[in-house]
Amino acid sequence: MILYGVSATWTFFNTGADKATILHLPGELESAYQPKVNWNVTNQQGRSMETQTLRELEKDYKNAWYVKYSALASNNPFGLADYYTSDAKDYIERLLDYNRTNDIYTRGTSIQHNPELLFYSLDGKLVVFTDKNLETFEETYVDDKLLHRESSIGSYQVTMLLEDGFWRIRQLVKIASKKPSLGRRTVNVNKINKGINYYPKEHPWDMFSENFNDSIVQKDFVLLKKMDFNSVRIFIPYKAFGGPNVKISCLQQVHSLLDIAKKQQLKVLITLFDFYGNYDVLDWTLTHRHAEHIVNSLKNHDALLGWDIKNEPDLDYESRGKENVKAWLTAMAKQIKYWDTKHPITIGWSNPEAAIDLANEVDLVSFHYYGSLENLFNRYQKLKEQVPDKPLVLQEYGYSSYSGVWNGLISSENKQADYLKAIQKFISDEELPYFLWTLYDFEKIPNAVAGRLPWRKTKQKYFGLLDTGGKPKKAYQVLLKNKKGNN
Repeated sequence: MILYGVSATWTFFNTGADKATILHLPGELESAYQPKVNWNVTNQQGRSMETQTLRELEKDYKNAWYVKYSALASNNPFGLADYYTSDAKDYIERLLDYNRTNDIYTRGTSIQHNPELLFYSLDGKLVVFTDKNLETFEETYVDDKLLHRESSIGSYQVTMLLEDGFWRIRQLVKIASKKPSLGRRTVNVNKINKGINYYPKEHPWDMFSENFNDSIVQKDFVLLKKMDFNSVRIFIPYKAFGGPNVKISCLQQVHSLLDIAKKQQLKVLITLFDFYGNYDVLDWTLTHRHAEHIVNSLKNHDALLGWDIKNEPDLDYESRGKENVKAWLTAMAKQIKYWDTKHPITIGWSNPEAAIDLANEVDLVSFHYYGSLENLFNRYQKLKEQVPDKPLVLQEYGYSSYSGVWNGLISSENKQADYLKAIQKFISDEELPYFLWTLYDFEKIPNAVAGRLPWRKTKQKYFGLLDTGGKPKKAYQVLLKNKKGNN
């Protein structure tokens, strides 16, 4: 498949636009590719570097990497001449010729650049810098089959020339590299006990932006505290939150929610990616910027419990490729560990069997369970045996009380209460931290959550402890009776 950036560019050219117009149009490539760049200009020689020039240099340097990876993915040299001088371009084109001949292509991205400026010429037309500990991720395919996947760190000496008003790479030479220290993590994973997944009843799966109401959150969190919950799990929708360009207003709303939680002595587990399912390598830097903005903004809040990277990513295995999903999760976990050295990281797997994946990359191993009680013990014990050295969390569980025609009239509030009573005993016996699904029944369920099929969508409305009017259901009484046993 042609990557998104290449596809967009190809479409643009087929409309008759001039090549230079798109490649140097502000925001075009930058919106598709946003690796982290950390400049060091303290030891440079020559002419003093101007702030605006540094911005232009950084933009063209990042774009050079993007165009290179786009070329390697399609074996098309399109765009290389705009960001590489003739000698550097010729080297890449020879590689593309070889790849085309042998049915090879590479999908990749740079993740983090750490350039140290060494020299800026007096005429303002040449710069030399080292890009230390540059992080990259690459996948090599032969005959459309994945041959090799690698995450690597390397250092390069870079020479760039100013030509026609744009900075072009003249030389990119690999040099000796010293593996960076990741820093020491001191993570406390003993704060979860009795938790609940939360949405306000009027806006499930659409809590933030114009729908956020702090008075409703305040009322609900007071109720949760009275019910003896001590933890809450919330969800960040990727696109609605602004994607890589996180909306300040949405971040402020999460801050407000955390402030309310702190007053009620509740801890909050934040799921960073909801309604996201791309995992494309060239999309990685965009998701990294999304997570970076949120993590760095919220990591010092007293009410923060930890980070849940993605909700039920294993459900994307078939459509997106298991190894693609796991590679993205692994890279994301590594990035979060850079930004936050104190709070635990987890992944919200849809079942106990999937939770074995990437157990070494997280601090808490979380799984969801909506199956029969008869199978719970054996499936849980198998997970414990396979992951003996990490705390386990039952991150979602529940039972729908819907008793209508779409489920054959087989459920009821009584059956929901009986299910929760049995599973709460299991939780108590195993001393298993948990997050119940959920506080309220909902009147509307988005198609993106349960699809359009009425027997799936309708059932999803009735998992709450309270009905749509806020009246306690029989399951509510079960949780109250278990209050003392789960303290």
